[in-house]
Amino acid sequence: MNVTIRGRSRHHRTVSFDAPTNSVVLVEQRLLPHRFELVKTADYRATAAAITDMVVRGAGAIGATAAYGLAQGSRAFRGRDLVRFEAHVEKVYQALKHARPTAVDPVNAMNSIRAEMSAGGTVAERQDIAFAAAMRFADEDVRHCEELGRHGAPLIRDGMRVLTHCNAGWLAFVDVGTATAPMYAAQAEGRKFHVYCDETRPRCQGASLTAWELAQQGIQHQVIADNAAGFLMSRGEIDLVIVGSDRVLGKTGEVANKIGTYTKAVLANRHRIPFYVAIPLSTIDWELDSGLQIPIEDRSGDEVLGAWGVLPGSGKRPGQRAYVRIANPTSTARNPGFDVTPPELITGIITPHGILKPRELKKLRKQLPH
Repeated sequence: MNVTIRGRSRHHRTVSFDAPTNSVVLVEQRLLPHRFELVKTADYRATAAAITDMVVRGAGAIGATAAYGLAQGSRAFRGRDLVRFEAHVEKVYQALKHARPTAVDPVNAMNSIRAEMSAGGTVAERQDIAFAAAMRFADEDVRHCEELGRHGAPLIRDGMRVLTHCNAGWLAFVDVGTATAPMYAAQAEGRKFHVYCDETRPRCQGASLTAWELAQQGIQHQVIADNAAGFLMSRGEIDLVIVGSDRVLGKTGEVANKIGTYTKAVLANRHRIPFYVAIPLSTIDWELDSGLQIPIEDRSGDEVLGAWGVLPGSGKRPGQRAYVRIANPTSTARNPGFDVTPPELITGIITPHGILKPRELKKLRKQLPH
């Protein structure tokens, strides 16, 4: 995506890799929309921490970050002993796997890379394979998102009012995004439409990230409070809902996504509004049998009890990021990060292979390599 800062536009990927320094390069998403910065993680532990602390977030983006982190950790190994090397790789894998447990993209990415690495006969060969495979995963993430745009663009007609929840845009993937891909494609085809961005409490990714992306892209939009969507639906002011996902069960069609997604699906169903989920193939979990088995991340209650923002700066100096308590001082909070939407509430799932009914995903597996 092209980012315009102080009148200068430049293309950026959310996640990339700097081979000479063996570091992962990330857009520091916690500073947006107030400040655009790139940061480097020096080793796989710092890369895992960046995922946990949401320097980088979004299914595809943390998938690519984990892929690069696995390559980063592999390349940092010194020695020729394959047994010791594999023990080291397992340590790297576990650190990245547990950085954020709900999304399946990191595990899928790393499992694929490790399967390829087994073909290498030496440590050096396996290190090279890991690096090449991580680069391919990132490029594939972009291609998948471009395909989502091609398949999903016809859903968005001139004059439509589209609701999206959280951020499933360029910032949540390597480039383009999933829920935003049909929007960007429809815009490129000349259609005009309006997007409502749920604020997406408690971290407000819709207000801070999706709205920033759409502003950069010149797409008409407004931020709404999470609880305003039902009112707008009841007044006939929302025509379509498109969201992303952190994990979709291939066997059942159940969708895990940012907390509040299930609520929007129920509302859309009540008001007979089409509800679509856009995903790359790396978001599909072919193993779990039920949404009840999906590990739902319980995050710090501080996210609910307060909010992050940027204090006013002075002159050309940007303000500092700061946390402000907004809740009663003696109260605690519960903060599940995700919920699960059942397939009967989903109109269709936009995939790189076309738009499918949730329970049709099983057919898709037959078209894919094992």
